[in-house]
Amino acid sequence: MTLAIAEALTMQQQQVPLPSDPDLYLVQRCLAGDPQGFRQLYRRHQQRVRSTLYQLCGAQSLDDLVQEVFIRAWKGLPKLQKKSMFSTWLYRITWNVASDQRRHLAQSRERLQVVSQQTPVQHQDPGLMQLHYQDLVQRGLEQLSFDHRTVLVLHDLEELPQKEIADILRIPVGTVKSRLFHARGSLRRFLEQAGIQL
Repeated sequence: MTLAIAEALTMQQQQVPLPSDPDLYLVQRCLAGDPQGFRQLYRRHQQRVRSTLYQLCGAQSLDDLVQEVFIRAWKGLPKLQKKSMFSTWLYRITWNVASDQRRHLAQSRERLQVVSQQTPVQHQDPGLMQLHYQDLVQRGLEQLSFDHRTVLVLHDLEELPQKEIADILRIPVGTVKSRLFHARGSLRRFLEQAGIQL
C-alpha cells in the first residue's frame, strides 16, 4: 500500500512541468479561474510594488496604495495582451497609482490653502547630519520632479533596465537616459549640500 502511494506521488510530480516563466504560468492560472494564481502573483510582486510606491509617494497611505495597485491588476488582468510582460504591466499600474496619489495630494494641499488663507508652512531643516542616510536619500528624492524621481527609483533602486522603464512610462529610451542623468545630478548635489561626500 505504501509503495503504491509513493509510486502515485512520483507519477504526479513527473506530470507537473516546472514553468519557465512563473508570472506567465500564474497569469494563465488566474485567467482559467484559479484564485490561488493571483494570490501567488501578489506574493511574488507585492514587496517591489510597496518599495516603489514608498519611494514615489512616501509612507502615507502606503497600504491603501498597494491594495489599489493589485485591485487594478485583478480587474485588468483579462485585458492584458502580452501575458509574458506581467511585471512591466504591473509597474505601469504602480506608476499610474502613484501619479493619481500625487495629483490627489496636490489638490488637497490647494484646498487647504484656500480654506486656511495661509501660505504653505516652510518646514525647518532638522540637522541633516543627524539623519540616517536612507532618510536623507528619501528627502533628496522628494526634491526631484515626479518624472525624474520615477526614473531614478525604477532604475537605481528597483534595478529595472532602461528599455523596460521606457515601456512602463511610454517614453523613448533617450528620455529615460536624460531624466536619469538629471535626477542623479540633482540628488548628488542635494546630498553634497547636506554634507555627504560621494
